[in-house]
Amino acid sequence: MRTSVLSAFQIAVTLALTAWMITGFTRLPGRWMRWKMFCRATFSIITLTGTKDGRTEPVNVYDHLSPGSFILGLPQLQAIVDYLVRSGRYDRIDGHGRVLSASGEQRVEVTGSRVVL
Repeated sequence: MRTSVLSAFQIAVTLALTAWMITGFTRLPGRWMRWKMFCRATFSIITLTGTKDGRTEPVNVYDHLSPGSFILGLPQLQAIVDYLVRSGRYDRIDGHGRVLSASGEQRVEVTGSRVVL
């Protein structure tokens, strides 16, 4: 009998913890996730094209992040764009996308190798 009481307690605690964790992912006005890790991070979803000698090709900025990294904020995006232009790989980089942060979702443009919100 003691075992069944312990199991019932474990199930109740597990269900309560699961419910609490699920509510952490619900939407709030102006927020895309409210779990603290996501509220403080900034994610960029962006499509870029690089131009070199009149030819354009797609640019994958995630190829230039350290292995295992997936969080790309605006300063990191600008640093990668600057690196690609300064290294001579491209004359200019342009593109558009979205930025997800604690401020919500915003459009971002890359025009003439400059990141603009």
